[in-house]
Amino acid sequence: MTIQPTNAQNNANQADDDLILSKTREAMVETHPFAPVLPSNATVMMMGTFPPTADKWAMSFHYPNFYNDMWRIYGRVFFDDADYFRVGDEKRFDPERIRNFMFERGIASCPTVKQAIRETGNASDKNLTVVTRVDLDNILPQVPKVQTLFTTGGKATEVLMSLLAAPPTKSKYPKTNQSMAYPYQWQDPDSHQNDTVNDLTLYRMPSTSRAYPLALDKKVAAYKAFFKEIGKL
Repeated sequence: MTIQPTNAQNNANQADDDLILSKTREAMVETHPFAPVLPSNATVMMMGTFPPTADKWAMSFHYPNFYNDMWRIYGRVFFDDADYFRVGDEKRFDPERIRNFMFERGIASCPTVKQAIRETGNASDKNLTVVTRVDLDNILPQVPKVQTLFTTGGKATEVLMSLLAAPPTKSKYPKTNQSMAYPYQWQDPDSHQNDTVNDLTLYRMPSTSRAYPLALDKKVAAYKAFFKEIGKL
């Protein structure tokens, strides 16, 4: 004779399965490995999402993949030299040189994502589940002169939009090479009674990943036009 499990047994089994799933998901959560770069004189802040897995790093710094063109673009925009931040003929960039440049030029870098799950094991934004977003209440007071934010892709833009008191619909998000006012309000106003939020502008720039279908020369031109517009060139 077959004895059917009772409802209590079913519920217990389901609870065990849920707990296992929860612990599995918890184990998959990664914390962004690089601290924000926050020069006190910064007037602009670059805001991406999440780096690739450590096996693809060429250095321990933002945009660490040698085949991501971010630092080549910076090199060409500011020094007319794609290899300006490269270490000789090696397949890596010099993080200290980059960091020093950012402090000299007043350019901050802060990811929009603090914790995430890579659903497919890579850094593709479309397969990235955001667990913890950037805490702008904490970041902005550290860069009090920042008036311009810029994202390097759709996911970063989406995360920043979600932090607004009245998030716009996706159709209202800035398209690549477009900008919009970014009326951020403190998430915890009681902790910022003596602080005011700057009038911020958000620009959405082309992704520097080679997976993004735009020629390097056109990306360089877009970033050069942006930095000229905000007075960095």
